[in-house]
Amino acid sequence: MTNLKAGVVYGESYRELLVHCKAGNYALPAVNVTGTHSANAVLEAAAKNKADVVLQVSNGGAQFFAGQGMVEVDKARVLGAVAFARHVHLMAEAYGICVILHTDHANRRLIPWVEKLIGYSADHYK
Repeated sequence: MTNLKAGVVYGESYRELLVHCKAGNYALPAVNVTGTHSANAVLEAAAKNKADVVLQVSNGGAQFFAGQGMVEVDKARVLGAVAFARHVHLMAEAYGICVILHTDHANRRLIPWVEKLIGYSADHYK
């Protein structure tokens, strides 16, 4: 673990975390999650082991966060990924660990999904 403020890291803090990992000769585990239950399990395990972690969600996994009952599948995948990010922002700080957020399996056909996520991120950081 680093001396960085607990929570989701990005920008310069992201770089600092990676430098710390390299200097300490260790890697960050990356874990795919599909809901708050799996995200919380990873956060809990990371906190118990005093470890920082990468949490990632796939396009399909994001849909699980929104719920399988949403009729508009593309919208569900965007909103699910946003819900994932918001949940982790709140809980990572509470668990006292640093977390990096990533998408998973973002091939070319998923570029529109990633672009929409970037839009939500830009709005969040305004």
